[in-house]
Amino acid sequence: MNKVDTNVTTHDIDVARLPTYVYGSHSMMWWGTMGLMLIEGTVFAITVVVYFYLRSHSQTWPVNRAPELFWGGLNTLIMLASLVPNQLAKRAAEREDKQRARWWLVACLLFALTFLVVRVFEFGALNTRWDSNAYGSVVWMLLALHTTHLVTDTIDTTVLAVLMFTGPLEGKRFVDVSENAMYWYFVVGSWLPIYAVIYWGARL
Repeated sequence: MNKVDTNVTTHDIDVARLPTYVYGSHSMMWWGTMGLMLIEGTVFAITVVVYFYLRSHSQTWPVNRAPELFWGGLNTLIMLASLVPNQLAKRAAEREDKQRARWWLVACLLFALTFLVVRVFEFGALNTRWDSNAYGSVVWMLLALHTTHLVTDTIDTTVLAVLMFTGPLEGKRFVDVSENAMYWYFVVGSWLPIYAVIYWGARL
C-alpha cells in the first residue's frame, strides 16, 4: 500500500489589516443604493409614460387649469441649491471629518425640510384634485411619488445627523453619509424631468 502524505502546507492569511468599510463601488451599500435608484427611476419613467399616454387620448389637456408655476419653480431652485451642502457633506464624510460632516448634514436637513414645507403649497397649486379625473390622478401620482422619496431621504438624513452628534460614531457611519448624499443626487435629478412634465407638459 502506498503511503499517503498527510503533511499539508498551509499559509495563514492575515486579514487584520483589511478595512472594515469602504467607499464607492467597493461598498455593498453603494450597490444597494444603485439598485434602489434603478427600481425607483423605472417607476418614475413608467408614470411619465402613463402621463403622455393619457394626454394622447384626451381632447383637452390639461382637463383643469395648468398648475401654477411659482411653487414648483421655487422648489426647483431650493433643490438645486441643496446640492452644495450635500456635496460638502459627502466630501467631509469621505475625509472622515466629523465636525464638517455634522454641520453639513444639518444644512442638508434644513434644505429638505424647507422643500417639504413648500411642497405642501405646491400640492395646493396643482389646480386639480387627485380624484377629479385621469389628469389629476397622474399629476398627483407623480408629485406624491417624488414626495415619498423626499420624505424617506429626510428621515435618513435626520437619523444620520443625530448619530453624528450622539454616537457611537463608527467608520461605517461616514459611508452611510456618503451614500445618503448619492441618493439625494437621485432625488434632485429625478425631480427635474418630473417638474418639466407636470408644469410644462401641461403648457406645450
